[in-house]
Amino acid sequence: MAVRIRLTRTGRRNCPSYKVAVFDSKTRRDGKYIENLGSYDPKKKDPSQKVVLKADRLKHWISNGARMTPSVEALLKHVKISAV
Repeated sequence: MAVRIRLTRTGRRNCPSYKVAVFDSKTRRDGKYIENLGSYDPKKKDPSQKVVLKADRLKHWISNGARMTPSVEALLKHVKISAV
């Protein structure tokens, strides 16, 4: 089973928010996830509140072989969170 860390969209029309979650690679974008790792809200003004993550669980999944999608990698670089 290939595991990916990716974004799933939540929120209403024109007001997006996202969950950062662990998925089986064959699951659809808004399908059932294995574990929720946090959230990303691009509409928030304060950068410290835009991304809320469980860093210890993120490192756990990466150490067990989960791969991040390019969008999640870019998001973590932008907010300066080290995943490794």
